[in-house]
Amino acid sequence: MKILAIDTSTLVMGVSLLDDDRVLGEVTTNLRKDHSVRLMPTVARLLEELRLSLSDLDLIAVASGPGSYTGVRIGVTTAKTMAWSRNLPLIGISSLAVLAMNGLRFDGKIAPLFDARRDRVYTGLFQGSEAGEMRSVKKERVTPIDEWLEELKEEGPVLFLGDDVGHFRERIERALGENASFGFPPENIPRASCLGRLALARWRREEQGEGTDFTPNYLQLAEAEAKWLSRRGNGKST
Repeated sequence: MKILAIDTSTLVMGVSLLDDDRVLGEVTTNLRKDHSVRLMPTVARLLEELRLSLSDLDLIAVASGPGSYTGVRIGVTTAKTMAWSRNLPLIGISSLAVLAMNGLRFDGKIAPLFDARRDRVYTGLFQGSEAGEMRSVKKERVTPIDEWLEELKEEGPVLFLGDDVGHFRERIERALGENASFGFPPENIPRASCLGRLALARWRREEQGEGTDFTPNYLQLAEAEAKWLSRRGNGKST
């Protein structure tokens, strides 16, 4: 089964092609550049280098959020369009679970996080399984970082992953002490190949993709949407 995996949910843009569990090719960049301009040329170039075409694909996987609102939308819209046009199954995978895969062999819990601004983070708690997947231990949420750290004090050793962890490292160390571990720089970057592996594992279990009503998981409203709803009385005309 050939899988195209796309992740544009953060500053990292990742595109990978897998043949079942084998990674055929992968492109990863960590740049503050427009994913909407670079995504499709990257997909086309990778397919060309591997001497494959869209007709060779069997499954499309996409990171479904949380993360950048614009980034998530770009990836999901592109993946849905490609899946619809080629009549391919589409599977959405949590962006946090994808990042957590970098800690698969860590002997403890894994806390991937993205900065959600205003001293808050998008995060969740995961643990690797013997099958090479990520098991959710605590529900994904957007939460103040200090509240999250207080909750993690009872979880034993925790590996923190993500480019944004550095913003909170001193507070993490103060709160968790020796129970806090941190990823090396390459481990802080989500890999599209890990996204593809998670999608393949789910397909093998369910043999079912997302429907046409598939929507991203933002975990919170965009600021503009929240303000608009507030002005309208939480969605009701005033």
